[in-house]
Amino acid sequence: MPDQIPTLTDWIARFGQAEIPVLRHSARELERLQHENGNLNARTVAGVVTDDPLMTVKLLRHMQLHKGAHQRHELVDVKQALLMMGLETFFRDLPAQPVAEDMLQRHKEALLYLLRTVRRAQRSAYYAFDWALRLHDLHAEEVQVSALLTHFAEMLMWCFNPGPMLEIRRRQLSDPTLRSVDAQRQILGFSGTELQQQLAAEWRLPELLLNLLDPAQSGAARVRNVTLAVNLARHSAQGWDNPALPDDYRDIGALLRMEPERVRAMVMHETPSGG
Repeated sequence: MPDQIPTLTDWIARFGQAEIPVLRHSARELERLQHENGNLNARTVAGVVTDDPLMTVKLLRHMQLHKGAHQRHELVDVKQALLMMGLETFFRDLPAQPVAEDMLQRHKEALLYLLRTVRRAQRSAYYAFDWALRLHDLHAEEVQVSALLTHFAEMLMWCFNPGPMLEIRRRQLSDPTLRSVDAQRQILGFSGTELQQQLAAEWRLPELLLNLLDPAQSGAARVRNVTLAVNLARHSAQGWDNPALPDDYRDIGALLRMEPERVRAMVMHETPSGG
């Protein structure tokens, strides 16, 4: 009798118990900071964590699971979370392992897709944080983290379920008209959005993450910020001549009250190296 395909409920339970992996670069940087005591502080550690969407989820999930009775607000600021738990506790309770690259050692193609998704997330977070500051958003860190985590469920699936994830990609490549959600339901039995939504709610991740999936919230400035940052990161990853970019510049300009050409110049000038 063939093995049953895990359901959405099965994956929610599995991820709830699993050790969330981190990127190799994060593991190396955290080890380096531990050995350079002069540079070890909440700010430098937060810099490493917030460059790694998997490490960020790992930390925020841990903080929510171990939330004290006195903590009334959800934690979305990584530096604040590190100050609250203490660096000694962080390194003891949240070791930088397993390493995603090691998990996918025999799945090089899946690793490539994972790293591409991570790179887009990093760029999305960079854009969204910059625009939040320009808009004088008092909670710019939540905007940054929400952009970073927009596709965290997909990243987890690449790490823990690479074969079916590759099959989804193959089907889409062979049929360009096949929507992602349809391919996901064909192979997994549920959509990535459903997984993202349930994990974000279960782990009490930033409310903005859930708002991104709520059509009723689509007009809110902070939702628009993250959505446009994610779009720009996705389209520009395919090259700066991507035909969707002029519409992105126009929409970003409407958000920031800037001319589209000025947005284009700003984005081209400020995009992080390697993008």
